[in-house]
Amino acid sequence: TTLRVHVSVECSVTCTLISRAGCSVDRINWNPRRLVTGSSEGIGKAYAHELASRGMNLILVSKGDTLLKKTAESIAHQFGVEVIPIVVDFSANREIYHKIWSQIKDKEIGILINNVGVMYHYPQLFLEVPEERLWQLINVNISATTMRGAIVMMSSASCINITPQLTVYAGTKKYVDYFVQALQYEYRDSGVIFQSLVPLYVATRMTHFSATLSNPNLLIPSASVYARHAITTLGFSNRTTGYWPHSLMLWLLTMLPSTLWMWCATHLNNGLRRQRRRGNSGSITDTP
Repeated sequence: TTLRVHVSVECSVTCTLISRAGCSVDRINWNPRRLVTGSSEGIGKAYAHELASRGMNLILVSKGDTLLKKTAESIAHQFGVEVIPIVVDFSANREIYHKIWSQIKDKEIGILINNVGVMYHYPQLFLEVPEERLWQLINVNISATTMRGAIVMMSSASCINITPQLTVYAGTKKYVDYFVQALQYEYRDSGVIFQSLVPLYVATRMTHFSATLSNPNLLIPSASVYARHAITTLGFSNRTTGYWPHSLMLWLLTMLPSTLWMWCATHLNNGLRRQRRRGNSGSITDTP
């Protein structure tokens, strides 16, 4: 594991240097459209902006009719690209996939950015998580990921080792990471690129429960900063944090024995729980 993360560090730094030299995702001959899930805000929205800034047409899939349509109109107006919004709630039943397919079946899609996800409202012990939230975690983080070009799946660094108080979330993200790595091997000769992103904390609406995590900095980037870095790794690295400071941090963290990792995670999450209890709370229900 340590060796893999060490390689990921090198890939992240190398990809950053390569992208600065002008060799990035816009140089690759992808098909016309990019489909981004969980794209009405957060990392998904930031990814959509990065793709649109490169002149790429988009299909945005997310819940929240008003917010999604506002995002689609804003991106289309700002970048002069075609943006098609599809409103679905991924925590609902499988009928949503018929709705999505009916609207994209005649469209050629080159890249899928599967960013939709659900996190805990804040770090919690397993028995403290409401049953409805557990099913949302499973339905969105697992079911929605089992669906030519490139496929990017949003996992999490919490799945690298046992992470107390994020047990189900980390478990579902482990599924995503494993799933992508297996597909990458199975389809290694097909020309399809699979990428698993395993970032640490990114400052989005999902982290508004914490004053610490809500203020972007070098180690906790904003969604736009994260997406700007992560998109440059596509085609160069199949498994990466997507953000070189996170790769350095994860490399150091994986040097720790599992028991020390769990102690550090518990100490951090206890602190985040205290922040939540002091009133640093927000509404956290949808995408990263």
